[in-house]
Amino acid sequence: MPDQSTPRGPNTDSYGAELSRTPLRDTAPGTELTRRRVLGLGAALGLVAAGGTNAAAAPSRHRDNTGGQLRSAVPLPEPYTVPLPVPPVLAPADTSGGTDRYEITQRQVTARILPEVTTTLWTYNGTYPGPTIESRRGRPVTMRHRNELPVPTVVHLHGGRTPAGSDGYPTDLVLPDGWPDPAPGRHGEANMAHDPRAVTSRTTREYTYPLDQRAALLWYHDHRMDFTAPAIWRGLAGMHIVRDEVEDALDLPGGERELALMIADRAFADDGSLAYPALDPELRDRPGVTEPYAAGVLGDVILVNGAPWPVHEVDAVRHRLRLVNASNARHYRLEAVTDDGHRLDLVQIGADQGLLATPVTLTDLPIAPAERYDVVIDFAGLPPGSRVRLRNRLGSGRTRDVMAFRVARAASDPSTIPEVLCDDLPSWRRSQVTMLRRFTFRAGHTEQGVGWFVNGEPFDPTRTDVYTWRGAVEVWRLTADVHHPVHLHQTGFQVLSRDGRAPLPHDAGLKDTVSLRPGETADIIVRFDVHRGRYLFHCHNAEHEDMGMMANLEIV
Repeated sequence: MPDQSTPRGPNTDSYGAELSRTPLRDTAPGTELTRRRVLGLGAALGLVAAGGTNAAAAPSRHRDNTGGQLRSAVPLPEPYTVPLPVPPVLAPADTSGGTDRYEITQRQVTARILPEVTTTLWTYNGTYPGPTIESRRGRPVTMRHRNELPVPTVVHLHGGRTPAGSDGYPTDLVLPDGWPDPAPGRHGEANMAHDPRAVTSRTTREYTYPLDQRAALLWYHDHRMDFTAPAIWRGLAGMHIVRDEVEDALDLPGGERELALMIADRAFADDGSLAYPALDPELRDRPGVTEPYAAGVLGDVILVNGAPWPVHEVDAVRHRLRLVNASNARHYRLEAVTDDGHRLDLVQIGADQGLLATPVTLTDLPIAPAERYDVVIDFAGLPPGSRVRLRNRLGSGRTRDVMAFRVARAASDPSTIPEVLCDDLPSWRRSQVTMLRRFTFRAGHTEQGVGWFVNGEPFDPTRTDVYTWRGAVEVWRLTADVHHPVHLHQTGFQVLSRDGRAPLPHDAGLKDTVSLRPGETADIIVRFDVHRGRYLFHCHNAEHEDMGMMANLEIV
């Protein structure tokens, strides 16, 4: 039995010997939708069939994506004609005292993403994606961000095991010059309660990252309250790679044969600007999107490292692809296919939080918003001039294409994929678990219109939804209505089961985001073992997040 002093809440149970592997019937209050409201949401959620439906039956209609797709109003380039950009690696401004110090300016720029038009972007240091940060495990990093954009910003290092004060809590705003100070009764954003714990800064803020964590691909992005989705859409995202001696000791593909790839979808207006259905195009006062896109915003142009459907020249050897899905709402199911229809294996070697224990060979790879995967693809045996397309089996039309690789030449290959990649994964056991918590992720209705809720409640920064002890091992049971990629800040977890069955092959390893499919229940096991303080867990469909699908986690 758990210690009687263990923090409790309405979503917790004593764990004891009980952990049913069957999906639970949700009884969380406040999640019911009337038939009228379900029909009103039908176009946005894609759940209503001819003849009507009801809230319980709606999730059973599985769809490949959750959201509404925008259509670009400008000519689009043919796939595989634009070279793949490689984001610059940012050099630290200072390395004294055992800490790497970086400086980044958030500013608006005009860039040419599509060949025929120019596009205004919000950027980190003037590029999209922002500059890549490369760090060593255990060597602290400080990031000094300067906000020269017209709205407040917040920076979150996604996947970082970070002190609460540097985690990028949504109300810890960096205010631009001229922006009014938050007034009593609000925290500077629309429709939300004042947060007495918010720590706002004027123009600049320094974030501290200990990086005492496994080698992994992380990414950083804006996390401003109510406006995360449009800020990421406009360009506020970049990659952060942590390296360590465990990974260094392996002969994995490296150098030019290691590619960090940020995949995102966008749409373009007739003037070349990024189209986005914001209720407030200035992103100042009214959050949210128009109702056809309330389930998520999908674009019709697939960008990789900021280029539309790019092509990259490779040697006929193994390459390591470090993938991050930075789309707001689009899911991908990636496959590598030659022009004659032959599928190449994708050998998964890593997940969100670093290396797997052993490789997993896949023919295709699902990747939800915010998930990261490391895969090795072997171009050996393909003659020069061959083309391999990375395609999205969940897409249609132009969104089936992602990027291509052009095999240029034969070459020697010193790389290997060892049978054992690492032995430092945590080995949490069910016997250690003292708490089972249940969370539902469902659509609902607020006074402002469509909302997305955790356990029937829209996000409130002043409400603590979960208390737990530092060091506690818990099982969380997560249930979805439609697609919800659920992200926990500050810690990693392992997937135990899906709908009472074994995890999927790509669930291996340590993760910080799990993709729930429509109607699905997943059990995850997690240990809160690093920092104390206030953190978030939320859906990483960015529109869902902005419209209330977040909750507070207090580690005490």
